[in-house]
Amino acid sequence: MSNQLIQPRTLSGFRDFLPEMMIPREKLMETARRVYRSYGFVPIDTPTLELSEILCGKGSEETDRQMYRFQHGKRDIAMRFDLTVPLARFVAQHHNELGMPFKRYHIGNVWRGERPQAGRFREFAQCDFDTIGTNSIASDIETVLVINDLIRAIGFEQFKIRLNNRKVLNGILEKANLAEHSVAVLRALDKLPKIGPKKVRLEMLETTGAPPASIDQILILSQITGTNREILQQLGPLCQGNELAEHGREQLSDVINATESLGLTEDNLEIDVSIARGLDYYTGTIVETFLTDLPSFGSICSGGRYDNLAQLYTKQQLPGIGASLGLDRLLAAMQQLNLIPKTKTTAEVMIVQFDKSKLNEYLKLAADLRRAGIAVELYPETKKLNQQFKYADRRGAQAVIVAGTDEFTSGVVQVKWLANGTQTELPLTSGSSEIVEWLNTRFAT
Repeated sequence: MSNQLIQPRTLSGFRDFLPEMMIPREKLMETARRVYRSYGFVPIDTPTLELSEILCGKGSEETDRQMYRFQHGKRDIAMRFDLTVPLARFVAQHHNELGMPFKRYHIGNVWRGERPQAGRFREFAQCDFDTIGTNSIASDIETVLVINDLIRAIGFEQFKIRLNNRKVLNGILEKANLAEHSVAVLRALDKLPKIGPKKVRLEMLETTGAPPASIDQILILSQITGTNREILQQLGPLCQGNELAEHGREQLSDVINATESLGLTEDNLEIDVSIARGLDYYTGTIVETFLTDLPSFGSICSGGRYDNLAQLYTKQQLPGIGASLGLDRLLAAMQQLNLIPKTKTTAEVMIVQFDKSKLNEYLKLAADLRRAGIAVELYPETKKLNQQFKYADRRGAQAVIVAGTDEFTSGVVQVKWLANGTQTELPLTSGSSEIVEWLNTRFAT
């Protein structure tokens, strides 16, 4: 047997998460859970692996190419590339037990064999929420509101939720006699921000073989600008005469009216009739969310209505709408903006172990603080004080508590606030109430 050591390394596009990244990552997940639950969404989970027939052909040609797929015995198996297609299978399989409408959230990893680049990885987490079993515009409106609350809860004020409706796009395609080429046209249109109108026009001409005049009717959409009200007005003549397009415009208007009445302004929500969302299953409202400070970074929270997705698995009519927070993409954006706090600990306070004979007293003090809701780490050894203080500072603790034999005899502790080096003597009472109050006051500021 060889004694040669194996080089520790990860596959390209896959990552380890050290504490300084995993702590803010978990915090984002906790924030998403809190916001989703506040709207009544409930958690579910589905397997990482599905039969390939469940996943293949349900997203796009691109996601099919990127799918991790393999044979296990006689079974053809694939790894989920998003959380929406497994949701459709899940609801089709369990709809009698769930009852409709059904509101779920799902936070989990997905896998795509795409080329790794900034903010894009082969394994990444999604934070989805969806409402299944209703066509009501109320669910479309609520989806926009959830995204707005979520991005704000994470800490952003400067962002844009871009809103469109695939019925407008599909209806105008019908008017231009391009309905049979809708997939190719919409995929090309989705590339508009990246490659510009000239290249999009060329791609549409090459993939559809349609007359230039028909293609130009679609590209008119990319030239519509103005306030949300002005865009709705300009859409009127374009949609007129096609029932599908007119219905899509009406739904856009309903979403804008409702969100405006709740205080959501054009600073954060704007109609963008050029966005198409590349996945083929969207049929109505679609949304993409961009950070104003990183406009070229791409969408960090996207989704839409997919009324026909579950029909691939059941004859039961199960319309749905939802969106997905790209958690790891958002973390990459926050890194670029220097918004991730540098910490390697989940404990706000560290207790120095000064006197080995007082271990039980240290443990009791830590337990008192934890019962009061304060995360505490007790240093496990009686090393030199400067070593313990360096450890606390390096980990990112906010305060250090020091007590030796004399302090325990006198019934006091020394509390040092590491941000500015101030040190305070506080009484050590039952429940450590004075210490808790002092710390909570500092944490609040």
